[in-house]
Amino acid sequence: MSVSLDIRLKRANKVYHEGERLTGVLVISSRDALQHQGVSLSLDGLVNLQLSSKSVGVFEAFYNSVKPIQLVSSNMEVVKPGKFPAGRTEIPFEFPLQAKGNKVLYETYHGVFVNIQYTLRCDMRRSLLAKDLSKTCEFMVHCQPQKSKLQLNPVDFSITPETLQNVRERTSLPKFLIKGHLDATSCAITRPLTGELVVERSEVPIKSIELQLVRVETCGCAEGYARDATEIQNIQIAEGDVCHGLSIPIYMVFPRLFTCPTLETTNFKVEFEVNIVIVLHDDHLITENFPLKLVRV
Repeated sequence: MSVSLDIRLKRANKVYHEGERLTGVLVISSRDALQHQGVSLSLDGLVNLQLSSKSVGVFEAFYNSVKPIQLVSSNMEVVKPGKFPAGRTEIPFEFPLQAKGNKVLYETYHGVFVNIQYTLRCDMRRSLLAKDLSKTCEFMVHCQPQKSKLQLNPVDFSITPETLQNVRERTSLPKFLIKGHLDATSCAITRPLTGELVVERSEVPIKSIELQLVRVETCGCAEGYARDATEIQNIQIAEGDVCHGLSIPIYMVFPRLFTCPTLETTNFKVEFEVNIVIVLHDDHLITENFPLKLVRV
């Protein structure tokens, strides 16, 4: 007997804010009449923290703070035990999206060591001989936009052999001068990161210029913490030995799910940085790092 269970939310983009109601329908399709022991719906919001392999064993006190943090959890019975007729049955539902106690609903974010996820799960219990059915559906939570206007403060940069850090032999470096600016480092998450870059001079031919977006995730507690930086995306903005004195636009869209407004809590932090990476022909890498503050406006 073929039976299917589906959760359909009313909003196509599946984006909700705290205090709103999740509305939608459960769709049950069956070729024959279907006996069941009840249908329930549960809503969960969890922050999963994971330690990187290099940190495991360093802080024994860590296990305490790495337990998942539950932001929201509620459950309701939608249909009492009974029978569904053959064909398609739609059951409307409505769920309030309210945090537990004094918790706050953080924005949905899929990272490497920090994961903030909200799911709706439907379970249909059936008799011993038939297999129980379940369906899970993820939805997104966005935090409320901040009321104040975002201040755009341009950041100028100038990259020369003298400005570089972590250099062993500065004398062996080729001579170069790369100037430019970012229009802002406090960025609205829904708008692109913009700016421009100019190669004024370079003794060695340039192979490539790239923009690298990095997430910096910190998990921890009073006893210590682990901070890990991982790449989200890398965009090439110029290839080959670019004309000197030519303005190259910087433009990067922040990907949904993999970025969220900059977040700092007692157990974890999610921050973002952008690297401008210049690859020289001899495969030398020149990197300039800019911390970013992402906000929702």
